[in-house]
Amino acid sequence: MSINPIMQKLAAKLERTDLPAFAPGDTIRVQVKIKEGEKERLQAFEGLVISSRKGPQGTFTVRKMSFGQGVERIFPYNSKVVDKVEKIRSFQVRRAKLFYLRGLRGKAARLREVARAV
Repeated sequence: MSINPIMQKLAAKLERTDLPAFAPGDTIRVQVKIKEGEKERLQAFEGLVISSRKGPQGTFTVRKMSFGQGVERIFPYNSKVVDKVEKIRSFQVRRAKLFYLRGLRGKAARLREVARAV
């Protein structure tokens, strides 16, 4: 199944290049544009990337704990709502999807941090 060349050109034109490279297992901070009436503001959503889908309609899922409750949010890569993404920390993982973290709490949900080269 091949994609129409016109659709490929359109997808390449709309694709964002300002986002940093991140993968499942990274902690990121996503600045989301929130519209309240006529005003617009930025709100940070910081958490662990638990899944990522590539392609023109790719998405990434970020999970955080808020008052003891797990909160997940799915962001499209090419969305205008996502203003900025900052990579904070990287963890060593052996899976592409980290859905097993949903069932873990406390110390059981820890991941091993990747040593940074100075």
